Parts: sequence; structure tokens; C-alpha cells
Amino acid sequence: MISAADVKELRNRTGAGMMDCKKALEESGGDMEQAIEYLRKKGLATAAKRAGKIASEGLVHAYIHGGGRIGVLIEVNCETDFVAKTDAFKELVHDLAMQVAASRPEYIAREDVPEEVLAKEKEILRAQALNEGKPEKVIDRIVAGRLEKFFQDNCLLEQPFIKDMDRTVQDLINEAVAKLGEKIVVRRFVRYEVGEGIKAEE
Repeated sequence: MISAADVKELRNRTGAGMMDCKKALEESGGDMEQAIEYLRKKGLATAAKRAGKIASEGLVHAYIHGGGRIGVLIEVNCETDFVAKTDAFKELVHDLAMQVAASRPEYIAREDVPEEVLAKEKEILRAQALNEGKPEKVIDRIVAGRLEKFFQDNCLLEQPFIKDMDRTVQDLINEAVAKLGEKIVVRRFVRYEVGEGIKAEE
């Protein structure tokens, strides 16, 4: 028997609707973590369904951190002005700005990494693996594995979410898509840090 308290807890933890929470708990035999996993997968399905939609509304949000030492400006799009004005969407945008401030991503998604940057990175990783004395036949596999780490470090959507390292930023967005019922896209961001690019005096 699924208790109302469990449904409420799951709703608080995921932001999913009451009926979805009840169904998730039933499907997972009352196991809270499995129910969360079920809802996250459902979020992926919702995100896939919304993929063809146009996201032209949204918010531009400014986040200042460390007493004015770091600043982030981010634009996140959704489908309607109605969703853009919800607290849930505003919270998501704020969390994404905090993520950019804390984790310094260079790109939004792996598709945004320029070919020449990837080629250079592969070259460096290959040289590292050879210097470590790895056999030639496994070099490509090692480079591919380390390239995944490069994407996790440098692409916003692939980074572990700073408030919950078990989830990626893409998971966070997929859950928001499931909750709000609209396509959500990080369009662009810029991060400033005081003194960045200025060579300190010797």
C-alpha cells in the first residue's frame, strides 16, 4: 500500500505531479530511489516528445557571486511566457547560472565544441597515453574514455549538478521539462571573473 506521506515526499523531491508520483511508487514497489529513477526516465521521454517544439520565450538572468568577483549572464528559453514566469522555471535558471559560476563550462553541449578544439584535445590525450607506455592497440579506447571526461568538465549539460552530484545538468533540465511540460533550452551564457586574462605582475 502506497502512503500519502510517501507520495508527498516524492513530489517534494522531484516536483512531479501527484498522480505521476503515485504511479512511480506503485511501479517501483514503494522504493523511493527507484521511483525517483522512474520519474527521471519519464522526464527523458517528455523531453524527447517536446524536442521539435520552438522555445522562443524564457529569461535572461544575472547572477553575481563572491561579493562581485564572479558574474554570470545566462539566457534560458521555454515555449511560453506563462512558464517563463513560474517560480519553478526561475529557480531552474538561477541554478543554471550558479552552475556556470561554480563549474566554468566553456560550452553548452558537446556538439558546440569546435572541431579544431576536439582535434587538439585528442592529440594531447593520445600523446599522454603513449607517454604512459600504453599499448598502441588500446590507445583509441583510452582517448575516447578521456574525451568523455573532457566533455563532462567543459560542457554545461554534461557536468554533475553542483547541488546534487549524482545528477547531470541535463537530468535537471529533463526533470524541469517533465514538470513544466515545455521544451527548455539553454541558449547562451557568459561568465566573468575579476582579473581574468590580466597577467599578475611578477
